[in-house]
Amino acid sequence: MKYKEIISYLIFGVLTTLVSLLSYYLLSTFVFNINRPFWLMVVNVISWILSILFAFFTNKKYVFKNDEKGLNQFFKFVGGRIFTLVLDVLIMFIFVSILHFNDKIIKIIS
Repeated sequence: MKYKEIISYLIFGVLTTLVSLLSYYLLSTFVFNINRPFWLMVVNVISWILSILFAFFTNKKYVFKNDEKGLNQFFKFVGGRIFTLVLDVLIMFIFVSILHFNDKIIKIIS
C-alpha cells in the first residue's frame, strides 16, 4: 500500500493524543489535586511521558518498522519532542493556574 506509513503515522498519532488525554484525565480526577499548580504540572508531565513512550514504541514497531537498538534512538526521539512538553506546560500553567480556565478544555486545546 502506497500510503501505509502515512496512514499508520496518523492513526498512532491520534492514539498517542488519546493516551495523553486519558492519562491526564484519570490522574487529575482520581490521583492528584490539580487545584495546586505544582500538581497540575506533575500530572501534565506524567501524561506527556506516557504519551511519548507510547508514541516511541508504536512508531518504532508499527509505523517505521525500525529495528535499531540502543538508547540513542530513544533520546533523539524524546529530544525532538521536548519543545512540545515546554509548550504544553506553559499553556497549562498560564490558562489553568493563572487565568483559571477549565483544565480539561485547555488540555484538549494544548
